[in-house]
Amino acid sequence: MIVGMAVGEVRPGYELWRPNREKAGSVTTKFVIALTMLATAVLAAIIAIGGWSLLKGSGGMGVVCIVYALLYALFAFLVTRWSRGILPVAAALSMILAIFCAVGAGSWFSRDKAGFDEALLPSSLLGTLVIVLALLQIVLIALALYGFSQEWHVEEERPIGSGEEYGAGAGGTPQPA
Repeated sequence: MIVGMAVGEVRPGYELWRPNREKAGSVTTKFVIALTMLATAVLAAIIAIGGWSLLKGSGGMGVVCIVYALLYALFAFLVTRWSRGILPVAAALSMILAIFCAVGAGSWFSRDKAGFDEALLPSSLLGTLVIVLALLQIVLIALALYGFSQEWHVEEERPIGSGEEYGAGAGGTPQPA
């Protein structure tokens, strides 16, 4: 950084370039993470809606499922905008959700007998969805930590208009602007 310039300021004739965001691996990781977060949001919403009548009386777990669904939809949006900072938060919340799922999955299968109240969806289906959600959280934790290590936030200055011939994969020297 040049002495006397404020953080985020770019020298005249130069632009900020984020080389790690152009790598195929980073783009693929971002897509897979966002897709996994959306899958988490959809599954949490299905479980909350499908089991609402039973979840509302169990300490507010229905509300927790809805909150998780909304959070993960927001997280997926932020990841598509290259927000690397949300990844450790998502990993931590995924760990908590995986624990909730591991603890609660068995109770859904226990309800699959005569005499228990039935929810909108069959209890065995809800139990299966909870197990799938738990497994998805383990995958999401690994993906989030891998994506965090890809350094999406790294910025470099390059001469304006030198996109293709400058930086990653360029064989020659950059052309002055």
